[in-house]
Amino acid sequence: MPPRRPVIIGHHLILHGYGHWLPNDPRGSGSETLRNPSLDDLGKIHFGRKRVQPPREDVREFYRGAALRLRYLRLWFDGAKRQAIGDAIGEIVASRRYTLWACAVMKNHLHLCVRRHRDDAVEIWRAIANETRAALQACCNVSDDHPVWSDRPYKVFLTTQTDVLRVVRYIEQNPEKSGVPPQAWPFVKFYDGWPHAHRVQ
Repeated sequence: MPPRRPVIIGHHLILHGYGHWLPNDPRGSGSETLRNPSLDDLGKIHFGRKRVQPPREDVREFYRGAALRLRYLRLWFDGAKRQAIGDAIGEIVASRRYTLWACAVMKNHLHLCVRRHRDDAVEIWRAIANETRAALQACCNVSDDHPVWSDRPYKVFLTTQTDVLRVVRYIEQNPEKSGVPPQAWPFVKFYDGWPHAHRVQ
């Protein structure tokens, strides 16, 4: 008999701010193709994180060059924008009945640990991207045509309680590591390894 496929319990989703982690980022990326030819000469794509990371100044130099070739300015999420993003996530969580076990809104990206749902990982990613983009455009002087997020959904399937707990801890520790104030979003639910955590709502 073929081995049983592991049951997906949840997803680790990352939304990268537009222009903040490009396919040919010198640190490596989750991309295999480069859609913007104007970025071609800045470096080759390296799929996955490089084992040896480049100096910070090399990364800064890369993005100084990239900024001149991007169609839109890169956004940085200050306190007001982070709050708007968090409020919008709360609304989509309530309306679609998602369960979030962790959430960290950072200065240029967003981490989520989401329980498996009838919506697949990409649909959840897009629903949250659309809701948060609309919220920033409505309240934070973001133009209606600005994409806000990279259009490449990043997802990791979580199949064990250990996977979920590891990702939850990682997300919870992100703000402090990056100098962002602690976050306690009211829509985040405590993960206690429920036996029924794999059921689809």
